[in-house]
Amino acid sequence: MITRETYYFPKAGPENTEFCLDLLEKAVGMGYCHLVAASTTGASGAQAASRLEMAPDVNLVVVGHSVGFKGPNIDEFQEEHYKEILRCGGKVLKATILTHSLDTAIADLFKGSASTLLIANTLRRLGQGLKVCCEIVMEAVDAGLIPEEEEVMAVGGTARGWDTVAVIRAAASKRFLKLSVLEIWAKPRG
Repeated sequence: MITRETYYFPKAGPENTEFCLDLLEKAVGMGYCHLVAASTTGASGAQAASRLEMAPDVNLVVVGHSVGFKGPNIDEFQEEHYKEILRCGGKVLKATILTHSLDTAIADLFKGSASTLLIANTLRRLGQGLKVCCEIVMEAVDAGLIPEEEEVMAVGGTARGWDTVAVIRAAASKRFLKLSVLEIWAKPRG
């Protein structure tokens, strides 16, 4: 039997980022070597990379939005954070959000719904951050940066900063139904 403490934040938001960073350090101390972190601008990803720089066996993948997500040719990921993550031995992936782009464009145009939007909204019942954690793990596997079927620590959030930490058995998006949320270490309660 495994016993873990789960932390519930009173609200979502960036004020929880520091505590989530502490949990990532704890995970590394427990032997987790694959970490996947969502980071729109790269700021929280750079924080994690700096903190974990002394752990050479850690595979940190920081996942940002694809270029153009916010608007044509807009890259939200800031260059200084990109450089800091790489300097500390992390990797950066700018990826299309699996449950968003194509289906959202079609659903908006035709006033309908699509399977990936249903998946996204179902995952949101457990929290926006957990939805993000599931997406970024699949995106990292799809890019070949995280091995499939491994237990991965994922950290994500709601809008800015981090507020969710989970252990996920990694799967490629093509095998989405094999993805498994094994543990939730922290999330907003509301």
